Amino acid sequence: MKYAILKETNYNFEKAILRLNEELKKEGFGILMRIDIDEKIKAKLGVDLKKYTILGACNPEKAYEAILAEENIGLLLPCNIIVYEKDEKTIVAAIRPTMAMKVTQNDNVAKIAKEIEEKLSRVIHRV
Repeated sequence: MKYAILKETNYNFEKAILRLNEELKKEGFGILMRIDIDEKIKAKLGVDLKKYTILGACNPEKAYEAILAEENIGLLLPCNIIVYEKDEKTIVAAIRPTMAMKVTQNDNVAKIAKEIEEKLSRVIHRV
């Protein structure tokens, strides 16, 4: 998958999210939001869906740099990370910032995106 950094884990769902939080902190990120899509689907549509959560992660230092480089960058922030169940595994995946930020056509943003992608890659692979 070209647009994602993905890893299959043996952790249960909540343990995978806990590990993600721990690893994100090591790289200077925090979680700004958590959306439990499965719960929203159940509430709005009455349909059961496997556990599926979107986390919005932010590295404040790099977000600040990105905003200075491209005022409208907030349209592309925060970095989305997903956690979902698949068979007997839990999948964790993050958007590749280098792919997402290409739309800006801004070399300064591209440089920041590369740095963030390296950090997110370390996070995902350590989970």
